[in-house]
Amino acid sequence: MNVIEKSIVRDMSLAPEGHLKIEWVQAHMPVLNRIREQFEKEQPFKGLKVAISLHLEAKTAYLAKVVKAGGAEVAITGSNPLSTQDDVCAALVEDGITVFAKYNPDPKEYKDLMVKTLETKPDLIIDDGGDLVTILHSERQDLLEGVRGGAEETTTGILRLKAMEKDGSLKFPMVAVNDAFCKYLFDNRYGTGQSVWDGINRTTNLVVAGKTVVVIGYGWCGKGVAMRAKGLGANVIVTEIDAIKAVEAYMDGFAVMPMIEAAKLGDFFVTVTGNKDVIRGEHYEVMKDGAILSNAGHFDVEFNKPELEAQSSGKRTVRRNIEEYQLKDGRKIYVLAEGRLVNLAAGDGHPAEIMDMTFALQAMSLKYVNDQYEAIGSKVVNVPYELDEQVARFKLESLGTGIDSLTEEQKSYLDSWQEH
Repeated sequence: MNVIEKSIVRDMSLAPEGHLKIEWVQAHMPVLNRIREQFEKEQPFKGLKVAISLHLEAKTAYLAKVVKAGGAEVAITGSNPLSTQDDVCAALVEDGITVFAKYNPDPKEYKDLMVKTLETKPDLIIDDGGDLVTILHSERQDLLEGVRGGAEETTTGILRLKAMEKDGSLKFPMVAVNDAFCKYLFDNRYGTGQSVWDGINRTTNLVVAGKTVVVIGYGWCGKGVAMRAKGLGANVIVTEIDAIKAVEAYMDGFAVMPMIEAAKLGDFFVTVTGNKDVIRGEHYEVMKDGAILSNAGHFDVEFNKPELEAQSSGKRTVRRNIEEYQLKDGRKIYVLAEGRLVNLAAGDGHPAEIMDMTFALQAMSLKYVNDQYEAIGSKVVNVPYELDEQVARFKLESLGTGIDSLTEEQKSYLDSWQEH
């Protein structure tokens, strides 16, 4: 059975448009292009099967093609029902990759597509949010045998993996790609910052300047969202549970206060915590009429939708990806993209040049875990610094930019405690 017969996609006739999207991002991903050249020569995944669960749009598609160029048989699925692009799926099938993904499947079909990806019996995994790993360790332990390890994309996924490692459940090594310097410094900060506001702006078509934006969570993603909101002219409030991050937000020039106070002031709300119910019933009760809620965390649990529905007398879709909740006291609150990742469910995700570095880390980390899985054991490990630095050097070279190196005398000075 070939990949076209095995694959489950919505419409193969959409493939030409998908190919154009993939070609566009490939032209703007020089680091990944360089790694592809290496993979084509070295064939690090020859004879192996790789399962991928990521937001299935053009940049992810090109990563899948790079892994395939390294000799792998690749099967891919989405990591969010609303971020899958059907034309890209069709194009990947034509490129020889098995695809189990559709835009906006119902919850059961969405889960079934993930399971079918795992039923290809992969040797290696690239995961986003820990979904594939969780299914393997809970519902489909029969598919665990033969899995050498994998790489995880997100903060949320790493939290889940570390919990599994802590209680002794994790059965193979996973590389925490999200914790690499070239991931969180650039992807989480600049990528999330730009793509979140791209999603919000194209969806609402409203001005940001002069409005009050509440950013819930001041990790690297929150830093980026707050920074870009400030650049758009917003008054920015940050809410936090971490005192150190709260002081950092304050010194970065943002107002800091508890969520119950910020809820009264915000025009736009962006959640970026990786936790559940950070906006809930008591916050809805004091929000302005017309407040707009969006989420940039992996799962659609950061604001409590059942409590919002309980306080509402009705709900309607007023614009694509905008649901209007009519509260019983007459106020209206708007939810973007059903509370799912606004930058992907209502946009195209991070810029190609940003994902170039992140997906380069994914590809190199997959090779690393394949080479070292026996030595690593069943635990979560960081991306080796030399791989992180190599991605940065490739990026600088693609920009035509060089940096200095220490002289031997300078190295000696730094290594000695006696020189002055």
